[in-house]
Amino acid sequence: MEKSSWHPALEPVSAAAPCAPPRLPPVERARRRLAFGSAALAVLVLAAAGAHAQGVAAGIIGAQGDGLLASPLRDDEDRKADARRKPLELLRFAQVRPGMKVLDVSAGGGYTTQLLALAVGPGGEVWAQNSKARASFDKRMAAHPQANIHPLLRPIEDPYPDDAPRLDLITFILNYHDVANDKVDRNVMNRRLFAALKPGGHLILVDHSAQKGSGLRDTSTLHRIDEALVLAELKSAGFVLEERSPFLANPDDPRDQAFFDRKEPTDRFALRLARPEAATPAAAGESTGPSY
Repeated sequence: MEKSSWHPALEPVSAAAPCAPPRLPPVERARRRLAFGSAALAVLVLAAAGAHAQGVAAGIIGAQGDGLLASPLRDDEDRKADARRKPLELLRFAQVRPGMKVLDVSAGGGYTTQLLALAVGPGGEVWAQNSKARASFDKRMAAHPQANIHPLLRPIEDPYPDDAPRLDLITFILNYHDVANDKVDRNVMNRRLFAALKPGGHLILVDHSAQKGSGLRDTSTLHRIDEALVLAELKSAGFVLEERSPFLANPDDPRDQAFFDRKEPTDRFALRLARPEAATPAAAGESTGPSY
């Protein structure tokens, strides 16, 4: 019987057949493995650092929480407000630690300011910004002066001095919707808040939730604002969303009443945003027009 002359090496290669990629030189293969390993390690380190910071903050607040709330510097009205404002959850979400430098924007009567000052301790500092004098804030400071609280009377568009220390944390609690009711260029305000933070610093923003897609419709009537609009404005200033928290959420709230007309707490959103380690504000130095 005649032997076949077929051999695998002689079989024509189909155009559709996959071709193995060319083998890289050993040095290049080693370089690529190292680069991939370094990138993966960097991701793990960043995740671990964030988890560590959150764990440390939670541990500190957990250990000191009862003492903070029981401080004689806080009054009975503060303690009544604690049930709906959940101050310990706020401090944990903000990852507040002793020694931090913090700005409390639109500080009002100083409920959050005083809480922050207690949490950062004597080695930390808290600047309390208001656009105009507030009798309730002045009364609080007169009754219980705290050396680490620095009152600031400044316009909301320029809430923090350029020559002051850069900040670890900014809090903006339940007042962004009020800013939207004033003739304020929020683009400018948000870029200045961004610039006031250290790279890696955080902005904590809490407000009353409006119905989805409502934009600015309810800011003056229901004193609520659309979370998506707030987030878009902050991202345009260079902030990066790090986490949302449901600690103030109320899914039973239909979002059709002002907070002062409700017996139950409103549905509130809580955002933690970061100034990236290596970034500049979007369109720094340029106004994109008033965001009235």
